[in-house]
Amino acid sequence: MSLLADLVNLDISDNSEKIIAEYIWVGGSGMDMRSKARTLPGPVTDPSKLPKWNYDGSSTGQAPGQDSEVILYPQAIFKDPFRRGNNILVMCDAYTPAGEPIPTNKRHAAAEIFANPDVIAEVPWYGIEQEYTLLQKDVNWPLGWPIGGFPGPQGPYYCSIGADKSFGRDIVDAHYKASLYAGINISGINGEVMPGQWEFQVGPSVGISAADEIWIARYILERITEIAGVVVSFDPKPIPGDWNGAGAHTNYSTKSMREEGGYEIIKKAIEKLGLRHKEHISAYGEGNERRLTGHHETADINTFLWGVANRGASIRVGRDTEKEGKGYFEDRRPASNMDPYVVTSMIAETTLLWNP
Repeated sequence: MSLLADLVNLDISDNSEKIIAEYIWVGGSGMDMRSKARTLPGPVTDPSKLPKWNYDGSSTGQAPGQDSEVILYPQAIFKDPFRRGNNILVMCDAYTPAGEPIPTNKRHAAAEIFANPDVIAEVPWYGIEQEYTLLQKDVNWPLGWPIGGFPGPQGPYYCSIGADKSFGRDIVDAHYKASLYAGINISGINGEVMPGQWEFQVGPSVGISAADEIWIARYILERITEIAGVVVSFDPKPIPGDWNGAGAHTNYSTKSMREEGGYEIIKKAIEKLGLRHKEHISAYGEGNERRLTGHHETADINTFLWGVANRGASIRVGRDTEKEGKGYFEDRRPASNMDPYVVTSMIAETTLLWNP
């Protein structure tokens, strides 16, 4: 008799042209990811060639029971690192049967901003640093921490090695390779300041693709932690007290910023961001006030300030950008549970389309 693992890893391409497409979408909380699979007659590489599908929105908090059908529109395709072969992961957004985006569909509004000719002309690049915390299942306590107790103070854990300092590396490396396999532009990983906390980076990616890639990378991470029997948390401050929170620092540049004289463009963009600080903060993630305290490498949530190489600022400009007079800047305000569709499009809208 075959082992279960043998059947899970069957290569169906040996005797069938059919493929499995895993349709993925964001659920009603704005952070829960949902997915279901369907069989297609053959390989597909263009999302426009994929059929629309539906699901029961009353079971995801996205539709009433008496009118529960929600329609999935395929938007981006990635290779499936779990089923492999020609099988795919499909990032979708959600609409009513009449074709209206449902309220939790943040991709639709973002796509409209990124389709604006003024935004397209500036080729906005994003590099997103996604922090997260690995938790022991059932006890909801960080991986590697003594149950009901605390490890030693922060200091030895950032980018660390060793069984007493680094917890969950097998999960992190599995996620790294699976994301590369999927076609995500994942650019690196590292252990974070709080033990049990890690980070991966996506980018530079252009426009809305950065947000699609973050969502699929989150999906892959959740699937891997499911296999490992570990819980992943995107809470911006999972452990209160003298422990670092978790953010999603968003690095950003436009064509004008990357060219000669770009530093002046950067400063004007930062000035605009400062004028809309409250609007951005309100859209940058739930519970962010627990993280943005002015401590642990953050600026206070009510204060907007920027600086060169200042990790306690709202916006950080790198030394190289200042020296070369062009480059990018980092918005350090987004929380780890931010919606990348909202954050990336809002930064583009404020810096490229909004006139104070």
